[in-house]
Amino acid sequence: MPSDRVLHLLGSAAEPVLGVRAAVAHARALGWDVCLGLTPTAADWLREELDTLAELTGYPVKSRFRRPGDPEPWPAADAVLVAPATFNTLNSWALGITDTWVVGHAAEAIGKGVPLIALPRVNSALAAHPQFGRSLATLREAGVELLPNADGILADGLAPLPSVAGPSGFPWAKALAAVERAVPRG
Repeated sequence: MPSDRVLHLLGSAAEPVLGVRAAVAHARALGWDVCLGLTPTAADWLREELDTLAELTGYPVKSRFRRPGDPEPWPAADAVLVAPATFNTLNSWALGITDTWVVGHAAEAIGKGVPLIALPRVNSALAAHPQFGRSLATLREAGVELLPNADGILADGLAPLPSVAGPSGFPWAKALAAVERAVPRG
């Protein structure tokens, strides 16, 4: 039975995406209708689970742009969660470089005023790159709620997770709690 709240969960190719099935199940248990989108690499990593994930959500898993004239298979989002959000996804999104469907969809959500939450998964070497802080500032200015990770705070207010955390150490529950705050049950 469809929910009255629709979450578009968009995942990038970082190790925690391997645990996205549990995140989808958790969101559904909270009463969300979930549509799952993945970057092409993340979709490749999960290629053997894509049918199972589509069955779990009730919608096709999207990782590519639709062809002109193809119908949109997903309902409109009440919230968008980008998690895990990689260095590449965050920088592309902030710069408006929509060369993947996930980034294009997240960029459009800004323009549509849909509540957006992002939970980065970026190692400390990439987080030290000067563009990363500028990209985070741009996304915050655009209204994206950037969640801090578990390890503390960097100068820009966001800490990367250590590379050994693995999918089970990713704070999916924190991300879904932020989605719940952004769109309370009506």
